[in-house]
Amino acid sequence: MSVSHAPPDTSLPPPLPPSLERVVPLGSRRSWSPRWLRRAWGPVLLLVAWQVASATGVLRPDTLGSPGSMAATARDMLADGTLPSAMLVSVRRVAVGLLVGVVAGTGLALVSGLSRLGEDLLDATVQMLRSIPWVGAIPLFIIWLGIGEAPKIALIALGVAFHLYLNVYAGIRGVDPQLVEAGGSLGLGRWGLVRHVVLPGALPGAMTGLRYALATAWLALVFGEQINADDGIGFLMNQAREFLRTDVIVVCLVVYAVLGLVADFIVRSLERLMLQWRPTFTGQ
Repeated sequence: MSVSHAPPDTSLPPPLPPSLERVVPLGSRRSWSPRWLRRAWGPVLLLVAWQVASATGVLRPDTLGSPGSMAATARDMLADGTLPSAMLVSVRRVAVGLLVGVVAGTGLALVSGLSRLGEDLLDATVQMLRSIPWVGAIPLFIIWLGIGEAPKIALIALGVAFHLYLNVYAGIRGVDPQLVEAGGSLGLGRWGLVRHVVLPGALPGAMTGLRYALATAWLALVFGEQINADDGIGFLMNQAREFLRTDVIVVCLVVYAVLGLVADFIVRSLERLMLQWRPTFTGQ
């Protein structure tokens, strides 16, 4: 029995090859507007609402002036040198307190996170001290350190150290144990594991802790500059309160916000530079 095969139909066109579409990651797709412009919408809308409220009389001038009057006050404070001098003093206090707090908090976290003995000796004490409101330590700092720069810097360092300790410690203890095991199988010793596996794995937590620490540093500065300060942004706010100058107070608050935003931008840029190896979700 023979089986006949029908000849192929050559009248039909050949099938088209499948079309290929380029895959573009979600984080790299271009938007219709620059990101910096979209991020500026919130502050711009806030200023517009503020101006409208001032122009319509919802906000009285003796309660809160218009953005234009605040800008004029800021211009006058810049012209006579009052604001730049105060900003320089406050930034120096934050920088010194932040440095002391980062060194202390990171050092304690390394001892406690890398060693069980260190954890047994330090962690309970640090957790107990962390539960105490650090603002409540101002009277003790005045008694111990006087009324100069030392209590202000100590207050900033205290608030910074706890954030660094918690995040660095959690980052160290959160390292994947399989990575540690893999490093050991490749011949890394204890300090090699710490340098090449544990510390890089704890770096994301450390950068998060640094961002929290910066926010706390500016908050601690506000309280610290209440301690017999004769210069700084907090001093200007106290002086403005005595004379009911709400415009000066608002300008100082805006300066605090801008300085905090600049510091956060620096840390985020440093974070992107140091954590290029870590893929993250950037939103859709």
